[in-house]
Formats: sequence, C-alpha cells, structure tokens
Amino acid sequence: MTSSVEPAGIAAVVVTHESASSIDDCLMRLRVAHGVHEIRVVDNASTDDTMEIVQRHALQDARVRFIANPDNPGFAVGCNQGARDTLAPWLAFVNPDLMVEADTLARLRSHAHDAGRDMLLGVDLVDEEGVRDAAARRRDPVFAKMLRAPGAASRLGVQVDDGQALQPVDVVSGALMLMPRALFDGIGGFDEGYRLHAEDMDLCRRARDAGAVVAVANDIRVLHLRGVSSRARPVFVEWHKHRGLWRYFRTFEASQRGPFTRMGVFAAIWLHFGAVLARIILRRR
Repeated sequence: MTSSVEPAGIAAVVVTHESASSIDDCLMRLRVAHGVHEIRVVDNASTDDTMEIVQRHALQDARVRFIANPDNPGFAVGCNQGARDTLAPWLAFVNPDLMVEADTLARLRSHAHDAGRDMLLGVDLVDEEGVRDAAARRRDPVFAKMLRAPGAASRLGVQVDDGQALQPVDVVSGALMLMPRALFDGIGGFDEGYRLHAEDMDLCRRARDAGAVVAVANDIRVLHLRGVSSRARPVFVEWHKHRGLWRYFRTFEASQRGPFTRMGVFAAIWLHFGAVLARIILRRR
C-alpha cells in the first residue's frame, strides 16, 4: 500500500484518564506544534481536574475538541473515537504525558512523506534525566521462545542505531505514533479488544502485514514522563497488561503452537501477573 498523501494537516489524538498533572503542558505544546490542524482529547472517566483543563483549552483554541466518556472503555477505544472525529490526512496518537517540541510532528510527517511509502513512525523517547526508553524500539514477542529462555527472550528492546535517521523496527511505543489516515483506516484502526498495553504491538504488526514500514525517527527526541495516569491503579494496569499479552499471543502466535505450548504460555503470563501482584501488595504494607 503506497501512500499518495501530500504533507498536510495532522490530527493529534490524546486519550486521557486522571491526567491532570500533565495534560495542560501536553496541550499547550500541541497547540503551538507545526502542522497540527485538529486536536481531539478523549477522556475516559477522569475524576480529577483533567476535563476542566481540557475545556479551558477548547475555549481558547477552536482546534481543540473533546469527547468525555462516562466510563473507561480503554486506550484503543479512545484512540479510535478520536480518529473518527477528525478529518486531517495524518494521525498522531499522543500520550497525555508526552511533551512534543514545536517541530516534532511536522518533522515526523516529513520523514513519512519523503519515504514514498506507507510508514508508521515513532520517536526517540527519553525520560526527565535524558535516558532513552527501550520501549521506543522493540522486536515482536515470540512467546514460545520466552518459555524456553525467559530471561533472554523476554528482552524485546532493540539497540539504537544512530546511523539511521529512520531505524526500521517491529514495534514502536504507543506514546507517540504518526501514520497516514489511509493506512490507519485500511487496517481497521486499533483493536478495541485491548484495554491497556499491547495495542501498540498489535497495531504495528498489522501495519507491517499491510506492507507498511514501522520505524523510529532517531533524530527526533521527545520527553515522556511515563505512566502519569497509571500510578494510582497499579493492579488495574498490570491486570490489563497481562490480559493484553494473552490476547496478542492468541491473535498472532497461538495457531502456530501445540496445546502444551499454549497452556505453558497461559500459565507463564498469569503466574507472572501473580508475582507482580504480590510485589505491589508488599510495597503497600
């Protein structure tokens, strides 16, 4: 699938949940970002000041509109809602704890357009200390290999190759993804069966299966505050993270594996969840 989309407007979609600590800065940055024609905030039942902050931005800038969900249907649902409510030919999915620079999205769009083919692009993510996030560049998980060598096989991070402005990888982080709307629509958007986590792996894999290139723009660095809206509900987050891993395995790998491997993967995922849950409980004591 080769994109014929010219460099044009970008629709930025932000899904929020209890994001009051970062959404003001996130939206201020998006409002001055080059090439952004539409900004959609989809809020999943925040109980803090998130919506008050978003409403203030919407009153100040006609490009900012919001959808307030009465419950929390999940990140994938929110992204699809925001995309459907926009018209721009480029889509950027931006976490509320991601701090773009004024030229971030326009440079990313230029990379994608100049490539001459469909691309799903991420960026070089760093934390407040400037440490690069391994989640920005990952391989597809192969769960059967993880069973045989859990330590080595579960490390999915790919080494940075700064010699490539665009480094092809299997998976980029869902903290910031930019792609042509035609590609997003062509693969059916995000799989709404994921509530939290693994939906970025799923989207990247389906984009590659459709003939697109997934890559990280190593020359575009963006601050990611990481998990601002997730810290208050670690059990909820971990439950859906592990549930998402099981869904990903069932979607892409289970049909290639025998029953004992499938049972082993199921047990490994949920035993790991049990261990993580135990650590959370111990930290609270």
